[in-house]
Amino acid sequence: MNRITKLFKSDKKDKLSVFFTAGYPVKNSVKEIIVSLEKHGVDMIEIGIPFSDPMADGKTIQDSSTMALKNGMSLDEIFSQIKDVRKDCSIPLVFMGYLNPIMHFGFERFCEKCKEVGVDGLIIPDLPFKEYIEHYKDIILKNELKFTMLITPETSKERIMEIDKATDGFIYMVSTASTTGAKDDFDSDVVEYFKRVKQMNLNNPRMIGFGISNNKLYSLANKYADGAIVGSLFVKLLGENNSIDEAVEKLVKKLKN
Repeated sequence: MNRITKLFKSDKKDKLSVFFTAGYPVKNSVKEIIVSLEKHGVDMIEIGIPFSDPMADGKTIQDSSTMALKNGMSLDEIFSQIKDVRKDCSIPLVFMGYLNPIMHFGFERFCEKCKEVGVDGLIIPDLPFKEYIEHYKDIILKNELKFTMLITPETSKERIMEIDKATDGFIYMVSTASTTGAKDDFDSDVVEYFKRVKQMNLNNPRMIGFGISNNKLYSLANKYADGAIVGSLFVKLLGENNSIDEAVEKLVKKLKN
């Protein structure tokens, strides 16, 4: 069973998925970050593929992507660093990145390598739904990967239903139509969006991301979905602290205490 499916079939409450940019703050840190996150109770990990034009990301993740590229990070390097990761990690691993570097690597080759090293799923924010259905879905399924699509407060009910029918990993509920970045609170319109999607009784589990940076927002996301995704906060902590373990410990403390 795919590890993503296994996670959402479990009785685990308040699921936490954490994003980080591969190659930040230093090049050879990918496996160490993964192992530390699992050790501290994170349920799923999103490995960010650095890209020169991360249009959906705020300044924190943009800057981390720029630094990772300066550090010499590439998809070949990421795969090299995680080739033995399943000896030390049992939780779901998801690649999150833009289509350009994946296509440069070769889409089918990319999916084959994901299966080979034990990656469980993909999030490609700029892959259009129609293109996914017509050209990429079969390749993804052949390599036993789950594909996650993003929805926003502006996504229509009809499109959400189409996405729910065409995918079987989880649905990424973006809390805002703006870029990523830590927030102090969600406004009433965002909460109404959470409620509206929850009432749709979708087949797929839902994870809420973008802006989650404290216990209040983490708890609110878990109230209306199956879990929360945190990115900018953790990337910021990685840049501010002397060790990976210290950054992870501070992340967990901010969210769960």
